[in-house]
Amino acid sequence: MTDNRDSLKPEVRAYLDRIDYNGPLDGGAEALAGLQECHLHTVPYENLDILQRTPLSLETGSLYDKIVVRRRGGYCFELNALFGWLLRELGYTVTDYFARFWRDEPNPPPKRRHHVLKVEAGDGSYLCDVGVGGIVPRRPIRMVERLEHAQGDELYRLERDSYFGWMLCERKHGQWCRLYSFTEEPQLPYDYVMASYWCENAPDSIFTRGAMAAIRTKEGRNTIAGEEFRIFTAEGVRAFTPQTKEEYDEALKTYFGIVLD
Repeated sequence: MTDNRDSLKPEVRAYLDRIDYNGPLDGGAEALAGLQECHLHTVPYENLDILQRTPLSLETGSLYDKIVVRRRGGYCFELNALFGWLLRELGYTVTDYFARFWRDEPNPPPKRRHHVLKVEAGDGSYLCDVGVGGIVPRRPIRMVERLEHAQGDELYRLERDSYFGWMLCERKHGQWCRLYSFTEEPQLPYDYVMASYWCENAPDSIFTRGAMAAIRTKEGRNTIAGEEFRIFTAEGVRAFTPQTKEEYDEALKTYFGIVLD
């Protein structure tokens, strides 16, 4: 793998600029971690197209236009698909998997409706994910059973389940809780189309109920839940609800870098 940006496709260089990544491109685990962390701090998770009834496309060209050119975000089927494309362009070996999202699931076991990536980097295989709105690992998780990963004040590990396969767990309130699970069955790009269509259109899909957005920041994270913006910092949480469309659009731009068409 080359570390010379001049040899990269213009689209790849533009993607790296989009996520403000200026680190090495040597195919190693640290470079992979830097790419994922930069992505989570610059590209928001959001479902605003779904709420506007704008059909989603999972084609690479459409995703590139939305996320890189128009500087929008997306949800897992969009974000991890395009991030996987970037990693492949940089020489990584990437495998796409389906996952079941367990956190806050009222009726377990959950449907398979989440897209995750396995990436080969340097000394092993890593779980990578830039497509979750909640708090998730900001750096890749090495795929070694019960190896604990401390990331700031967060703690994660992968466990094995005899039926559900790999189980990503987070340490909360003194106990390990399930976040999501996945089996090692490789998926093709069009395998995600039906699940994404369900998320866009099903009456009981969480993505059709209200606005959702999230992005990491140096101070913490910014989120939208319904009409309420929440700004998390070390000092606490500041919540507010824009009262006009102009105020809403300005808040979207200020806290998420989103300008709606």
